[in-house]
Amino acid sequence: MEVRTLLLQQWTSCLDKEDWFPPLENVLEDITFEQAIWKPMEGAHSIWELVCHLLFYEKRILMRFLGETANEPQAENNESTFRLPTLTSENWMETIQEYFYVHRELEKTLAHSDQEDLYRVIPREDHSLVHELKSLAMHDAYHIGQIVFLSKMQGAWAEKRRF
Repeated sequence: MEVRTLLLQQWTSCLDKEDWFPPLENVLEDITFEQAIWKPMEGAHSIWELVCHLLFYEKRILMRFLGETANEPQAENNESTFRLPTLTSENWMETIQEYFYVHRELEKTLAHSDQEDLYRVIPREDHSLVHELKSLAMHDAYHIGQIVFLSKMQGAWAEKRRF
């Protein structure tokens, strides 16, 4: 199997094609604002914070790959990537939509990049797009599992599995 095909399969399974775990689009489908900001205990992250964290890293890689480093998101450290905008239901919906948009833009970039682009080192990174998207897909899967668990803890998880 070609590396692009494998990565596209991994990448779409994180957003909208169910595989071994539910894709984030399905997971977030019915999450309310109140459920998005809920935390099971002090020091834990909310669903919204996890989505902000995923968005931060995906947007940064996209901007760097496109050479738009002036527009990339900034953070003092990893913990600050979980930072929320003003807590409103409109901002919650905007965060979700921006995440979906950036994820799909990375998918398009992967699908339309030639072999040379796939393996060129991304500015400010030590790795190629292929390596970064492989790592991001695993990172997304890890945090999607946390989001599913948080939604189950709140009784917000409907069984939507195909199998």
